[in-house]
Amino acid sequence: MADSEPEAPRLAFHLTEGAGPVIVFLPGYASDMSGTKALAIEGWARRHKRAFLRFDYAGCGASEGAFEDQTLTSWRDDALHLIDSLTEGPVVLVGSSMGGWVMLLAAMARPERIAGLVGIAAAPDFTDWGFTTEQKMTLLQEGRIEEPSPYSDQPSVTTRDFYLSGEANRVLTAPIAFDGPVRLVHGQQDADVPWEHSPMLAARLRSAEVQTWLVKDGDHRLSRGQDIALIIRAIEDVLACLQPQP
Repeated sequence: MADSEPEAPRLAFHLTEGAGPVIVFLPGYASDMSGTKALAIEGWARRHKRAFLRFDYAGCGASEGAFEDQTLTSWRDDALHLIDSLTEGPVVLVGSSMGGWVMLLAAMARPERIAGLVGIAAAPDFTDWGFTTEQKMTLLQEGRIEEPSPYSDQPSVTTRDFYLSGEANRVLTAPIAFDGPVRLVHGQQDADVPWEHSPMLAARLRSAEVQTWLVKDGDHRLSRGQDIALIIRAIEDVLACLQPQP
């Protein structure tokens, strides 16, 4: 008898009940659902009785699994699993940094469900542009690299499997077949994801309802009060576009 497949890691999540479309927050690389932006959006959703889902990818935060066993594809599948199992009707994805890449992959995988997108310093294809040639060679030859993290006392680890998964799922090489409203918010003082990537992404999206909002003094995290207010305004803008017209 063939061995049964191991059970998938159980994922930690918080679901706020309310009116749709359901807003789903997708964290960045090695981040989790307890960050400033996710909690602020949840607070807004509760005040306005809006449905909101935040969660931790496998290997991150309170979810099961080993971080170094995960890939971009597995984290996309985590997002799809929770969208499929916990929500109904249209969904608006809010993707932060790497979560902006997961957002695009999920939208392409569930075109009938994903109605709108909000990117926060979205970082699609960062395995291509985010590493030097030397780092890529080290990843392929040694299987992992460690780099100091400006956001944690622990180093940031990238594995060969994650890198290869990213390279297999690049989205900026061709038009992206998404037709719903999109808002891309990006700080021009972003030291991790060059702000020029958001206009580039906007050009790749097929939708005509795409806007790029640049914050001249904004950093990568966009977690100040005025940044969060702008992100919430972007979410409200997308939701307004999805309202039936009289």
